[in-house]
Amino acid sequence: MRKVGIGIIGCGVISTAYLKAAQRFPVMEVRALADMRSDVAERQGAAFGLPAMRVDQLLKRDDVEIVVNLTVPLAHTDVSLAVLNAGKHVHSEKPLGIDVGEARKVMELAARKNLRVGCAPDTFLGGGHQTARKLIDDGAIGTPVAGSAFFGCPGHERWHPAPGFYYLRGGGPMLDMGPYYITDLVQLLGPVASVMGSTARPRSERLVTSQPMNGSLIPVEVSTHVAGTLEFENGAVVSITMSFDVPKHRHAPIEIYGDKGSILVPDPNRFGGEVHVAKTGGEWEAVPLTHGHVEGEFRSIGVADMASAILANRPHRASGALAFHVLEVMEAFQTSADEGRRVRIESRVERPAMLPTGCETGQID
Repeated sequence: MRKVGIGIIGCGVISTAYLKAAQRFPVMEVRALADMRSDVAERQGAAFGLPAMRVDQLLKRDDVEIVVNLTVPLAHTDVSLAVLNAGKHVHSEKPLGIDVGEARKVMELAARKNLRVGCAPDTFLGGGHQTARKLIDDGAIGTPVAGSAFFGCPGHERWHPAPGFYYLRGGGPMLDMGPYYITDLVQLLGPVASVMGSTARPRSERLVTSQPMNGSLIPVEVSTHVAGTLEFENGAVVSITMSFDVPKHRHAPIEIYGDKGSILVPDPNRFGGEVHVAKTGGEWEAVPLTHGHVEGEFRSIGVADMASAILANRPHRASGALAFHVLEVMEAFQTSADEGRRVRIESRVERPAMLPTGCETGQID
């Protein structure tokens, strides 16, 4: 099998997870790293035995076909456009852009150049979520009617070494954590038709308690508590909350309720986890997982799927179209809150194809 060459731009915290996971997939090979901070790129390069270089040098490499954009959200669009203009496919960390207008530039340029756009999250390709998808498709809970999705924590300033960007434009709990939950819901239920939302920003500053910024105050520009309702094209109605203002809670990450039963879906920020089903009038029962990629970190599986799709000339699953739809949905919560109305979602996307059952680690097709 020919290996598809990968380059990575952005060597911050998340790059370690990508670099470790990439080693699990024989269809691709990381060949170069770049970052605006040369010392950071060199440190990651030394840790993983890869050449570190300037961004412009990486984009000129003939042996790099896909560039993984792991920069901060505010830089996603500019970097993705540069990658596409260099004639390479791009897979971006989430979100695809800080707003729909920025993301549309990426999608339109890719279409003109006949290049692929991919975007995180790819956790929905993990065994826990693919199993839940198969159960729903097989009618285990009947017709989906409703559901809930909940993420709440006290804020990322407790653990992240440089948490400021989480509270600037392009950050906040909806754009940071919402992609995991809404992407998973779309692959389970299909596209979203409309959104109603409410938001809150109880503090204009946050106190950092992580190192090395312990004791610093960082500004808050975005809503840190977002709640509302997702109305899906298939008729299902899902309540959702994404918050950096919750000290502790006991909500399940995702629950889907059908007319014949309910399903508990595991944490969409993880690949594995238990799936439980309860039939009407029955108790919760754990269901054996039908898909692989369960134990461990696979935060590169979306890139590997794009590489495999290039070789097989098929659609890739963690697509730009999926990410664009999810971004439009997320943006609609603030619009709905600001304008006090239901917001119709204009974009539509096909559910990504389910992975084959029983895939071993590292396999895609």
